[in-house]
Amino acid sequence: MVPNTVRVAVGILGNAASMLLYAAPILTFRRVIKKGNVEEFSCVPYILALFNCLLYTWYGLPVVSSGWENLPVATINGVGILLEISFIGIYVWFAPAEKKRFALQLVLPVLALFGLTAALSSFVAHTHHMRKVFVGSVGLVASISMYSSPMVAAKRVITTKSVEFMPFYLSLFSFLSSAIWMIYWLLGRDFLIASPNFIGVTMGMLHLLLYCIYRRGDGAAAEAELRVHGAAADQEKGLKAAVPMAVQVQPQETAASSRVNQNV
Repeated sequence: MVPNTVRVAVGILGNAASMLLYAAPILTFRRVIKKGNVEEFSCVPYILALFNCLLYTWYGLPVVSSGWENLPVATINGVGILLEISFIGIYVWFAPAEKKRFALQLVLPVLALFGLTAALSSFVAHTHHMRKVFVGSVGLVASISMYSSPMVAAKRVITTKSVEFMPFYLSLFSFLSSAIWMIYWLLGRDFLIASPNFIGVTMGMLHLLLYCIYRRGDGAAAEAELRVHGAAADQEKGLKAAVPMAVQVQPQETAASSRVNQNV
């Protein structure tokens, strides 16, 4: 009874951490809406997160699991589906034509693959154990893909030496969520579903490390830019001050020249 109580408590913590993870891109998409442009942000993490949420919502329902043993998994991933659909919709709305096509070309196969997984697990697998193994195996691949997708942003961070397009809170909450859910699945002895979270923890730590390294570079760059702007402003003020002085000197020189000419 105690282990089950502990597992439920960890599941509640996992729900809270996942909620923060799924809500973290709100800040990113507020910027997208404000600027009316998706800039260099990628749609891949959100589409793969949608696929992951669809699979684990299905996994947590009584069709696959025995009763409501994995209710926390179904509830939080159901919320994740709504949020990820919203983010993808905003991305497609503000993306240029080329990125819009790429997003749609990626979303449609993801939805088709989930539909196929749900159909096969419902009509081909006849026991809850078989369904959990099948859906869990597909979820394993989906989770690995989801946790690996931010490596695109990590590559950009290393190339540009800037963390502008790798949101900090997304990396932080991804790490926390992976760690808590890994504990949850290990307590339930479901090692198949626990294994992707090992990768999530590792990737989360890597992203946080990159952020700590290159955040300093962003700060130094911003400070240098401020110094350049300050120097330019000081130079502009100097020019403005020099012009009136030149105007004042010129009449004095002209008067002196006139006196010389008269004496001559």
